[in-house]
Amino acid sequence: MTEQTTETAGTAPAAPAEATPVPQAPEPFPDPAPAPKPSRRVLRAVARWTVAALVLGGFGAGTAFGITSMERTDVPGLATGSDGRWDYPELSLPALPAGSPRPYSDGNVAEIHHADLRRLLLPAPAGAIVDKKLDGGWVSTEQYLSGYVKGERSDLTRTLKDSAPRHVAARGWTMPDGTSTRIYLVRFNSTAFAQYFMDSIAGNGSDVPVVGAPETVLDEGWSGAGKVEGTSSYVYEEAKPYGEAQVRQGYVVAGDTLALVVQSRKGKEGTPGVPFHQTVILQNQLLG
Repeated sequence: MTEQTTETAGTAPAAPAEATPVPQAPEPFPDPAPAPKPSRRVLRAVARWTVAALVLGGFGAGTAFGITSMERTDVPGLATGSDGRWDYPELSLPALPAGSPRPYSDGNVAEIHHADLRRLLLPAPAGAIVDKKLDGGWVSTEQYLSGYVKGERSDLTRTLKDSAPRHVAARGWTMPDGTSTRIYLVRFNSTAFAQYFMDSIAGNGSDVPVVGAPETVLDEGWSGAGKVEGTSSYVYEEAKPYGEAQVRQGYVVAGDTLALVVQSRKGKEGTPGVPFHQTVILQNQLLG
């Protein structure tokens, strides 16, 4: 595929009032809720209903409510804690062009993101070494598609071309412990295109694997906490035995935009789940 996404007219929104920074959220993550490990066929067939089916009880429910009940301008920074969370900078939703509504407000039935897509990317946490190729700017559709296994992405490439994405933005970084993170945001012309593309990745009993993770299973440690109402989350981890690095991946579908979060770390210990879940939650909040 040779088409590259380009910055269209209105790429940089008009500068309205400054967004107000918000305080860090002190609540810890909820304890992982155990879940049975489904077969690969069942895994993909139920992907769209996974998060909705999760039931959070006790302390987990209280924490989830505490996050999701916040105003959507209150995005938790979740400072580093003893449980392994990363120290993200204080976060706030980007300013909008004058008169433009947030994607899940009453005045935005189509759930369109009017903010500059690059401003909706989660910033790198403290101590990270930023990837110079994924520095928070625009990237091509080829760059995004390169994250999937080459021999199995031909159908996905055609689907993406047919869906005519408007923009692709990306940011990547590596932490001192070697954990690598890549985040891609793909904005489509409508919510239908975003969901259709998600279904082509992990739906109808088939999937398109990301590089380094030929076999994936549902992430049993994912509780669904922090998910903005109206969005969908799909969270997976590489099935054991994995190679030299374990790969975790999470998707968020929020209105007209799809987010892909990929983390990996070499070593027998695998990729830690806490900062991965933290990253997915915060990226979801920024898209809400």
